[in-house]
This record gives sequence, structure tokens and C-alpha cells, in this order.
Amino acid sequence: MKRLAYTKLIAWKNKEIRKPLVIRGARQVGKTWLIKEFGRTEFDSFAYVNCDANAIAAQLFEPDFDMRRILRGLSAAAGVNIEPGKTLIFIDEIQEAPKAMASLKYFAENAPEYHVIAAGSLLGIHEHQDVSFPVGKIESLELYPMSFFEFVLAQEGKPLYEMLANDRLDLLSPLHTKLTELLREYYFTGGMPEAVSAFVSGASPQEVRTIQKQILSDYRDDISKHAPPSQVPRIDQVWSSIPSQLSREKRKFAYANIKKGARAKEFEIAIQWLCDAGLVTKVNRVAKGQLPLKFYEDFSAFKLFLLDCGLMGALCEAPASQILIGDHAFTEYKGAFTEQYVLEQLKTVLGASVFYLSADDSTQELDFIFQNEERIVPVEVQGRENLRAKAMRIFCAQHPGTLGVRLSMSPYRVQDWMGNLPLYAAERILEIFRQPTSAAGSP
Repeated sequence: MKRLAYTKLIAWKNKEIRKPLVIRGARQVGKTWLIKEFGRTEFDSFAYVNCDANAIAAQLFEPDFDMRRILRGLSAAAGVNIEPGKTLIFIDEIQEAPKAMASLKYFAENAPEYHVIAAGSLLGIHEHQDVSFPVGKIESLELYPMSFFEFVLAQEGKPLYEMLANDRLDLLSPLHTKLTELLREYYFTGGMPEAVSAFVSGASPQEVRTIQKQILSDYRDDISKHAPPSQVPRIDQVWSSIPSQLSREKRKFAYANIKKGARAKEFEIAIQWLCDAGLVTKVNRVAKGQLPLKFYEDFSAFKLFLLDCGLMGALCEAPASQILIGDHAFTEYKGAFTEQYVLEQLKTVLGASVFYLSADDSTQELDFIFQNEERIVPVEVQGRENLRAKAMRIFCAQHPGTLGVRLSMSPYRVQDWMGNLPLYAAERILEIFRQPTSAAGSP
């Protein structure tokens, strides 16, 4: 399966001034597969060392940071003659050898002619606070679960993907039925590569769901292994509560939904741990939609989303039939799956933080809002062909010149103060400001 991050790896390889690259991301999002594919395809040779599976390799970094010694050791451990410019060195599960992470500084300073990529679980990378982190000496790439566009590429091939990704937005309407069907499938499978690969290969919904449940089980094992023992029960409580949090009409995280009488102080470490692990995304509130949004960030009010809509379906045991047949996934659960899906696509596209807007007087709330350079982009999410947008209308009236974006099941169009983008084109949200405008009038 092709990953769109591959083009970023190519760009990194071809840089004249290049630092070691660290691939970050939650477990099982496809980091190892992607880098192995890159190494085997784009280099003459590929030196792979796993610090978890190979104890000897992990010990290479312990005595000192002599690059000649380390390179000899990596060559021996991988069974590959390492040549600068021709060999990709891949240090996997780097969190299991804390000094391997520190060694990246010396690769950057003393051996910049070598191509070095490291990958590891966010769980472990955040743990080793006593080891020097190579600040300023590495480049980073965040890898998320497969986006909807990547799913379409895997399921249908390049022609449909190219149309979805590159055709004018107003020319996608003839594909509306087909793309909506694929979106249902994506809501069910999500973007975890193992689940997508099984589905594309013809696995039954039950087999895909078994894979998703195993991933959830693996995450629970990781929580037990990596989290402070005193926090494990609280992390599990927060994790288990997220589907019910998102199914509420107002999706603001409510501690009372975890247990009666729960308080922020009791669970804030657990929530931060899940965020650091990449298992959840925290979307903080802003009270005003003005530049810069971070000036108005409220850390005490937030929404929590899982890393993947397929895993959310498995966690809440949503029947496959309710997602794959009809429009239940878009309309049931108070639109929880749709908001979850949109947040995932926004994370894939944007380099900026995503917030939600809730005014202090509670008269105005927008599902998401983000800053794109000097533009504020308010976003409303609708899981059906619902053309009402009262909160958006008020916001745009208060901020002249603002173009709101509604993501819904309606076809593409831009009119006056708001543009409608079909949910299946969410990854192209920034293009709505550069596309042809429909005839004037209220959406």
C-alpha cells in the first residue's frame, strides 16, 4: 500500500543539508513498513537494526559516541556494508536504547554524509527524560493512520485517487455515490494499515473487526507496560470513556462521564499520557475566533478524539451493518463518527493546531476552527445533508471577509460567506479558498 508520506521521505533524501530523520507516531500506524519500503526502493542497500529485537545492537550506543565504532557495529548487526549516500540506516524501536536517540546528534555533527532514519513508539520516546535529546539536530515526521485519500488509493487504485485528489472540486459531483460508499467503508476500517490491508484483500467485516480489537488489546498492554502503575486504572477509564464523550450533543470532555464526582486534577496526568502516546488527540477550546488563536486557548475545556475512526467503532462495538449500510454512520451517534473522521483528516493536512470555538456567553459554538497563515477558518461538521448553519452565520457576520467551511454530505459549492465541501473531500479543505465560486446566495 502506498503512503503519501513517501514523497516527504524522497524530499528528505535529496536535501543537500540533511539531518537524521525521526519518524514519530502511535504504534501500528505503519512506520516500520514505510521506512523499509523506502530503504529497499530508493537506496542501493538498506541497514536495518531493531533495538528491541537485537540486544547487541542496542548496546552499540552505550560506551561512547564514536561514529566510526558505531558505524562498524551497525554494519555488523545489519549484515550490510554501509556506504555514505548509498545506504539507508534505519534504527527501529529507538526508544528501547535511549542513547541511540542521543547518538543522532553526533550523526548530524560528525557523519552528516550518512542517511539515518529512526522510528519508535511515542510511548517510549517521551519516557527517557534523563537522556539528552538531540534538540536542533534532527528532523521529524509525524505518521498518522492512513487518511481517506490513502484508503481510496489502496481500495480503488490510482485513477479514482487522482480524480479525488486533483480534479476541480466542482467536478466531483458525478462521483458522489461512489465516494460516499467508499467513505462508509473507511468509517468502518479506519486507517490502521493492517485493517485496511485485510479489507482491501477481501477480508470479511468480522475479520477486520478482529484485527481492530487486537490492536486495542495491544494498546492496553502498552498502557500496562509503559504507564506509571498508579496511573494505569485512570488511563484505562479515560480511554474507555471517549466513545460516550463523543456521542454527547456537546462533545466537550466531561469528567463526570468517567465516574461520578471525578475531577480534573485526578485525571489530567492520564489524559496527557494518552496524548503523548499518540492514542488520543486533544482539541482545546478557544473563546474568540481572532488572530492568533493560541492567545485565546482555554486549556481547561477540550474535546478528546481517538487516533482512528475504525478503532472507535471497535471500542464502542458499533455493528458493522450500521456503518457499512445506509447512512447510519453519518447520522447516528449524534454525528460522533463524522466529527472523529474530520479531525483525523484535518490532522493529516494541517501543520497548525486545531481548536473548537465556544463563546463565553455560550451563544456560539463551532465544531472546529484553525488558523491558516493570516486566515481564520471556522468549520462546521454535518453528518447529513443539513444546510442549516446558524452558528457559522453569526460568526461570519461578526468577522467580515471570513469564509466558513461546512463539511457535509451535500455536493461542493461556495456562496457568499460559506462553502460546502463534501466529507469525502475533507483533505482538500484549504483549496476551497482557491476554487470557482457558485452563484451568489445563502448556502
